[in-house]
Amino acid sequence: MTEKKPRQQFTIMKDDSTDGHGGYGVGSISLENISPVIIDPNESRAFIDMSAMHARSEVERRVKFIPHKEQVPNGLLYWIVWVTVERGEQGPYYHGVAASEIRVDRPNRIAYKSMPEHVTHMEKSLKGEIVVEHMDAKSLQLLRDFLKNFNSEMWENADPAVRSALTS
Repeated sequence: MTEKKPRQQFTIMKDDSTDGHGGYGVGSISLENISPVIIDPNESRAFIDMSAMHARSEVERRVKFIPHKEQVPNGLLYWIVWVTVERGEQGPYYHGVAASEIRVDRPNRIAYKSMPEHVTHMEKSLKGEIVVEHMDAKSLQLLRDFLKNFNSEMWENADPAVRSALTS
């Protein structure tokens, strides 16, 4: 029996279900076109983990979150990068990219994460903003390589500002 490898993919926005009817849900944010990419500089890997949408990603499980970074002095660095994909005339493209820090101390089962920062960065990504200047060089390279290799068409179709921010 062969084991199926889970297929990772970015979610691409469908038609807006609230478009034009003015009823329930108007003004709510659609998360159909955003995907969380986990950057693990400790093991030099990057992967999509849709469970991060509900704060249940691989790196977030089985730890208690503490709101102050200094209370997790031995925490390992991880990033949840909110990547928004849109569809343009040339096809799908990376639209917004915003990284949020997590520090995880697995032996002590504690972690640091700023929920307001994650929500703000998710919103900025949805609006097509780029928030990666606070990432370390290794993590930035892991993200860039992942996005380029994941779908070169989306990378080539991305706004030059996205490619430039991930290349610096």
